[in-house]
Amino acid sequence: MRTSNAQMIAAKDDFAGAPLFRKEFRLVQGHGGPVRADLRATAFGIFEAWVNGKPAGEDVLSPGWSSYEWRLKYRSYDVLPLLEETSVIGASIGNGWYRGRLGINGVDNNYGDELGFWAHLDIEYDDGFVQTVTTDDTWLAGPSATLSNDLYDGQLIDARRQDPSWMLPGYQNTKWTTVHTLDLDPSRLVAPLGPSTVRHEVLPPIHIWPRPHGKHLIDFGQNLVGWVRFHVRGSRGDTITIRYAEEIEHGELATRPLRSAKATDAVILSGGDDFFEPTLTFHGFRYIEVEGWPGELSKESLEAVVVHSALERTGTFECSNELINKLHRNVVWGLKGNFLDLPTDCPQRDERLGWTGDIAVFGPTAAYLYDVKDFLGDWLQDLAKEQQAQGGLVPFVVPDIFKFGRLKISLPTSAASTAVWSDAAVWLPWTLWEAYGDKGVLVRQYDSMSSHTRYVEQLLSSNGLWDQGFQFGDWLDPDAPPQKPAAAKADPGVVATICLYRTATLMAKTAELLDHTDDAAHFGKLAARTQQAFAENYLESDGRIASDSTTAYTLAITFDILPDDSARRSAGERLSELVRANNYRISTGFAGTPYITWALSESGFIEDAYKLLLEEQCPSWLYPVTMGATTIWERWDSKLPDGSINPGTMTSFNHYAFGSVADWLHQVVGGISPAAPGYAKVRIAPKPGPGIQYAKSSLKTPNGPISVEWNVADDLMKLSLDLPADLTAEVELPSCPSFTITGGHHEFSTALPAKALSSV
Repeated sequence: MRTSNAQMIAAKDDFAGAPLFRKEFRLVQGHGGPVRADLRATAFGIFEAWVNGKPAGEDVLSPGWSSYEWRLKYRSYDVLPLLEETSVIGASIGNGWYRGRLGINGVDNNYGDELGFWAHLDIEYDDGFVQTVTTDDTWLAGPSATLSNDLYDGQLIDARRQDPSWMLPGYQNTKWTTVHTLDLDPSRLVAPLGPSTVRHEVLPPIHIWPRPHGKHLIDFGQNLVGWVRFHVRGSRGDTITIRYAEEIEHGELATRPLRSAKATDAVILSGGDDFFEPTLTFHGFRYIEVEGWPGELSKESLEAVVVHSALERTGTFECSNELINKLHRNVVWGLKGNFLDLPTDCPQRDERLGWTGDIAVFGPTAAYLYDVKDFLGDWLQDLAKEQQAQGGLVPFVVPDIFKFGRLKISLPTSAASTAVWSDAAVWLPWTLWEAYGDKGVLVRQYDSMSSHTRYVEQLLSSNGLWDQGFQFGDWLDPDAPPQKPAAAKADPGVVATICLYRTATLMAKTAELLDHTDDAAHFGKLAARTQQAFAENYLESDGRIASDSTTAYTLAITFDILPDDSARRSAGERLSELVRANNYRISTGFAGTPYITWALSESGFIEDAYKLLLEEQCPSWLYPVTMGATTIWERWDSKLPDGSINPGTMTSFNHYAFGSVADWLHQVVGGISPAAPGYAKVRIAPKPGPGIQYAKSSLKTPNGPISVEWNVADDLMKLSLDLPADLTAEVELPSCPSFTITGGHHEFSTALPAKALSSV
C-alpha cells in the first residue's frame, strides 16, 4: 500500500468491547475546493466508518477475516461527497474474528487482547495540495450503545445510550477518553483482492405464531445468513430478545445444533422510537424467537437482512423437474450463506471456519454460479501464508486457528497433510484457471501449489502409496456411525492415493504452463509413479478396486488414474452395479459425492446418473428437498423422516459441500463447459436422461454470455444455443458426431437415439 504514517489506535477504556472513535478536523483554506477524498480504514476487530454521520461505504463486518499475522486487509472509500468545512471521521469497533470466540468450543483473544482502529484520509484540492488526516494519539474514544458483541453469541444494544451526535462536529462528552497506539507492522496492511461484505436481500416473515409467556416464533421461509432489524416503540428499560436457529423441533426453536453459540440479539428500549440492527454479529437462521415485543407483532414489524460478500451472479440453471430446481436454489443459498468474506463450512454454530476440503470440491460449482475469481483468490493468499508458516503443510482451516493449540477438538490438529482438504492448495487455483483463463492465480499460488505437492511426496510409504497418517477420507459416508464421520467404506489410502495422482497431474500441467520445465518433469514422474503404485497395490486382477466402494470407483474414473480402457470399463460397470444395488441411494461422502454422477456419465451410464440424482429416499440429494430444506445439509439425514433433528453433535442445515453435484447439472445436464480455460472456446454437450424433459442454462463467461436450452419430446431433442460473436463452440448431441460452430444464435434437433442431426 502507499506509505502512511497512520497508527493503530486503541481506547484507554475497552468500553465493553465496542468502542467508538472520532476525529474532528477542518478543510484547509487557500487551495480551492476538494476534488478527491480517499479514506482507507481497517481494524483489530470489525469496524464501520462514517464521515459526518453518513456511512463511508455500504460494507459491514469489515475488514473481514484474514490471516491477521501476515495480512490485515483495509477497505477504501470515496468520501468526497460527505465532506464539509468542518468534518468528523467516526468509527465503531466490535470484537469480530480478531478478538471474539472462534472455533469448536472456541476461545477468544486469538489474535490480540486490544481492539484497534486505523485510518488514512487523503484530501486533494484544486491546486494539487493534499491534506492528510490519520489515526494518531489526538483521536478520542468513547462508549457506544453496545453492551456486548460476539459473532457466535450475538449483540446486546442499550437504545437509551444511543446518541448519533457523536459523529457530528462540535460533540462534547466527558465520558470520552484519549487513545493510545498499538504496534502494527505496516507490511501487514494489504488491499483486499476480494469484495467487501454487504447487505443483500431483505426478507419479510412468512408466518408468525404465538408461544407461551409472550413469545413468538417467526419463519422467514429461507435459511439465510445475516440478522433481523426493526423499528419499535416501547416502555423505557424493557428488553426485546431475539434468538436465532435454522429449524423448529417439537414446536420450539431448535438451538441444540448451534452447540455453544448463543445466537441471541437483544435491545433495551429507550422509550422513544428505536431502530435496531445488530451489525457487529451475524447468524445463520430461518426461524427466530422474539420475546418482549411491545404490542402486536405482525409481518410488517421486522425483516431479515441477508448478508454476504458482494459477488456477481454469473450462472443459472433450471429444468422441468421442480425438485431439482429447488435443489439448485438450495445450492445457491448455501453458497451465499457461506461466502461471507471467506468460504466457510457453516454459518450458524460455534465453528464457521474456512475448511479447505469443502471449497476444494465446491470450487467448480461456485465459479459457475458467481464470479469468485477475486473472492477465492484472496483466500488462497491466506492459505499460502498459513502453509508457508507451517513448512508446506496446508492446514485443515484457513485462517488457521487450530495452530494456536487452544481449542478442544477431537481431530488431530498436529496431523500432516490430508487428501482433498490440503489438496485445495492445488485444486482450487486450477479451478480458477479453468473458469477465468487468468494465469495470474497460478503464478501467485505456484509456490504454494508445488510446496504442498512436495510435502505430500515426503509422506508416501515405500510402496508409493499415500496410506499413512490421519485422513478425513470419504468424510460423512452415510453408512458411517453418526459419531465417527471418518469411518467410511472407502479405504482412506485408496482415496488419498488417487487424490495425489490428480494433484501431481495438475501440478505437471501448471508447471508446463508457467515454463517450469524441471518441475513439470518431476511432477509428471510423480504422477506416473503414483498411478503405478495404485495399480500394483489397489487394482485387483478382476478389475475390482480395494475396498470395492462407490467412492473408490468414482475417484478412480473421474481422476483418470486407471491404466487402460479395460480397467476404466470394469470400474464403470462395477460402479453402476453398486449404485443399482443400493437402489440409487447415496453411498458416498465428501470425497465421492461431488464426482459420482460424473463417473457414471463418463462411463456411459447416464441413466444411472439421472436416477441417482432424482432419488428421493434418504440418503439422497432430493430427500432434504422433500423435507423442506432451503439450503444444503451437512448430513444426508440432518433431519429425520419424523421431523426430529439428527441426534449427533455435528449437524448443520447450511453446508454446501454436497451441493457440488450442481457442477454436473451445469455441465452435463445444462451442457455448458469450457473447452479452453476461461471459455476461450466452449463445449456444448447436454446429455438428456430420464426424469428431465427440458433444461435451461446460462453463463456469463470472460468471453461473453452463453445460453443453452433443450427439450425432449417424442424421441426428438431440440436445442437452442446463443454464443458471443466469434466464440467457437464444440457441439456434441446424443447419437450424432460432434461439430463446430461460431457465434450467434443456433437451433438444432436430433432424433433420439437415431444418429441424425438437422439444423433448423
